[in-house]
Amino acid sequence: MSTHLKVFKNARLVLADEVINGSLSVNTGGMIEAIETPTNVDGHDCEGDFLLPGLIELHTDHLETHYAPRPKVRWNTVSAVQAHDAQIACAGITTVFDALRVGMDEDADLRYSDMRALADAIETGQREHRLRADHFIHLRCEVSAPDVLNAYKVFEDDNSIRLISLMDHTPGQRQFVSLDAYKTYYQGKKGFTDAQMDEFIRRRQERASGLAPDNRRKLSDIAQGKGIAIASHDDATIGHVEEAIALNTKIAEFPTTVEAAKASHEAGMAVLMGAPNVVRGGSHSGNVSAGELAEAGYLDVLSSDYVPVSLIQAAFQLADEIEAIDLPQAAAMVTSSPARAIGLDDRGSLTPGLRADLIQVKLVGSVPIVRGVWREGRRVA
Repeated sequence: MSTHLKVFKNARLVLADEVINGSLSVNTGGMIEAIETPTNVDGHDCEGDFLLPGLIELHTDHLETHYAPRPKVRWNTVSAVQAHDAQIACAGITTVFDALRVGMDEDADLRYSDMRALADAIETGQREHRLRADHFIHLRCEVSAPDVLNAYKVFEDDNSIRLISLMDHTPGQRQFVSLDAYKTYYQGKKGFTDAQMDEFIRRRQERASGLAPDNRRKLSDIAQGKGIAIASHDDATIGHVEEAIALNTKIAEFPTTVEAAKASHEAGMAVLMGAPNVVRGGSHSGNVSAGELAEAGYLDVLSSDYVPVSLIQAAFQLADEIEAIDLPQAAAMVTSSPARAIGLDDRGSLTPGLRADLIQVKLVGSVPIVRGVWREGRRVA
């Protein structure tokens, strides 16, 4: 056996189909070299904690909270990215797809120039090896927005983009079938009066009918031409799913009904739901719960969405609360399943030959606490 960079001993190793007590060795190239059952070896003592693959996050817009922490406040992009990266890594996420908005409302508080500046800061941090996690870019394309295609042009030569989601937040459909839920979300966020809110809804509905279908097709063609994975977003009906299938969609993000989730799963798409939905016990918009989809067997991937720490919490919660799901199956939803869905075949599992992206997790009561994070064998948190 070659010289090891590190040995992790006395660990409960969460493998693809079982949890075993043992040790894991990492070679000098940062790859997993061997998994062995004896624990009486020299190395990092996990003290009986769980050892899992590093978590893989496909859709988080958490970076925006660091860049724009208050209305009209803009933080330095380098500092915002570093703070976001640190919180992501400390939550056990070693691979992250940072979701940046493309396509804005006319009264949006951020513009696509802000998104480009954040992308530049992410990519510079990657090149300079300043970031703890491995970062890719996910473009959240609002197909109902009039500027979405022009906004995409500032990213069109960017090789960091590995995923785009085709989103439509027009009131009265998909995520916001309930106009009451839409008003609660946007009126609280923007501080509109009732009259301003009604006018905002009218404009959004009128605009979407003329823009969304054509923009959806054009963006899909661009993505397929560049080999970028496509995600649908907030599908609610069989018609939405059929449209996604026709666009060669790989991931179904946040379907709002059991019907749409079932059809997407059976069509071979990876069904992604929010980990906060699991932790909170339901959707904040009143749509289908992730737990219900998990029990039905239609849930494939979890995303931390807006709360990074929710990813590890949701995995352990599903394993604890749903009889048909054990810890290896729940862990796969935040490791190997997102890796497969996005085509990252070098990570996501405690398997010899894969990257040694690892997290050490201790249960405090029923709450999982991340005690250590390693990326390619190097400790980052």
